Amino acid sequence: MAPRRSRASRSKATTERGAPLAPADPTADDAESERGPLRRCIVTRVQAPKEQMLRFVVGPGHALVPDLAGRLPGRGIWLSARGDVLETARRRGAFSRAARSRVDVPDDLAAMVTDGLLRRIGETLGLARRAGQAVCGFTRCREWLQLHRAGLVVQASDGSPEERARLLGSWRDGPVITPLPGAALGAIFGREHVVHVAVAPGRLATGLAAEAERLAGVRARGVAATVGGASTAPPGGESGAGAAGPNAPHAAPDELSGSADVEVTGE
Repeated sequence: MAPRRSRASRSKATTERGAPLAPADPTADDAESERGPLRRCIVTRVQAPKEQMLRFVVGPGHALVPDLAGRLPGRGIWLSARGDVLETARRRGAFSRAARSRVDVPDDLAAMVTDGLLRRIGETLGLARRAGQAVCGFTRCREWLQLHRAGLVVQASDGSPEERARLLGSWRDGPVITPLPGAALGAIFGREHVVHVAVAPGRLATGLAAEAERLAGVRARGVAATVGGASTAPPGGESGAGAAGPNAPHAAPDELSGSADVEVTGE
């Protein structure tokens, strides 16, 4: 008498003979890859470090909540930090498809994200000032630059271009960002108006550069598509993000059409 096969063996044999299998989860591979340092945008499908992206969660009452610190509980919905991507996701229902349920998206979503990023930049600058890792004013900032004590320079967005260039000279030790006007910088440092701020190298400077990069992307009205290996964007230079670091690759305009297969990734 032939030995009886175990249940597992019979199941395996049945599968091998061609019995129908349960349909595979089309997002399984993506979910596995999102457990590392990268996250995938639900609109462009581009992966990038999570520090360069925007996280959202669905809060009580189906309300969409920006989670700019990436700490709120719940499954994250990730977007590239770009104004056009935010608008595409809002207009085409990408959040609801990603959450697989109703999501109430505010019409002023881009303004909410912008205000949140500005608040985070201001709070980080205030922390740097209190920790002795930031100074303001032309004389003190110039001294820090000459002594190579600065890892980041923050300049007022409404400051004179000539005055800003006069401070920097040939300094190339780090990025230059311009996210806030002089009055806002002054409020952080207890002055009426501030044009120049130098921040010491370290975690706070890195965080400021990353936040400024996200802010610049959200504020941008247009997108630089990559054509034939060359970007159509203007040459690099000082901007809201300065030289905070490269963004994730921009998607071509047809990549913003949205997909029926959008996903929610874990924290």
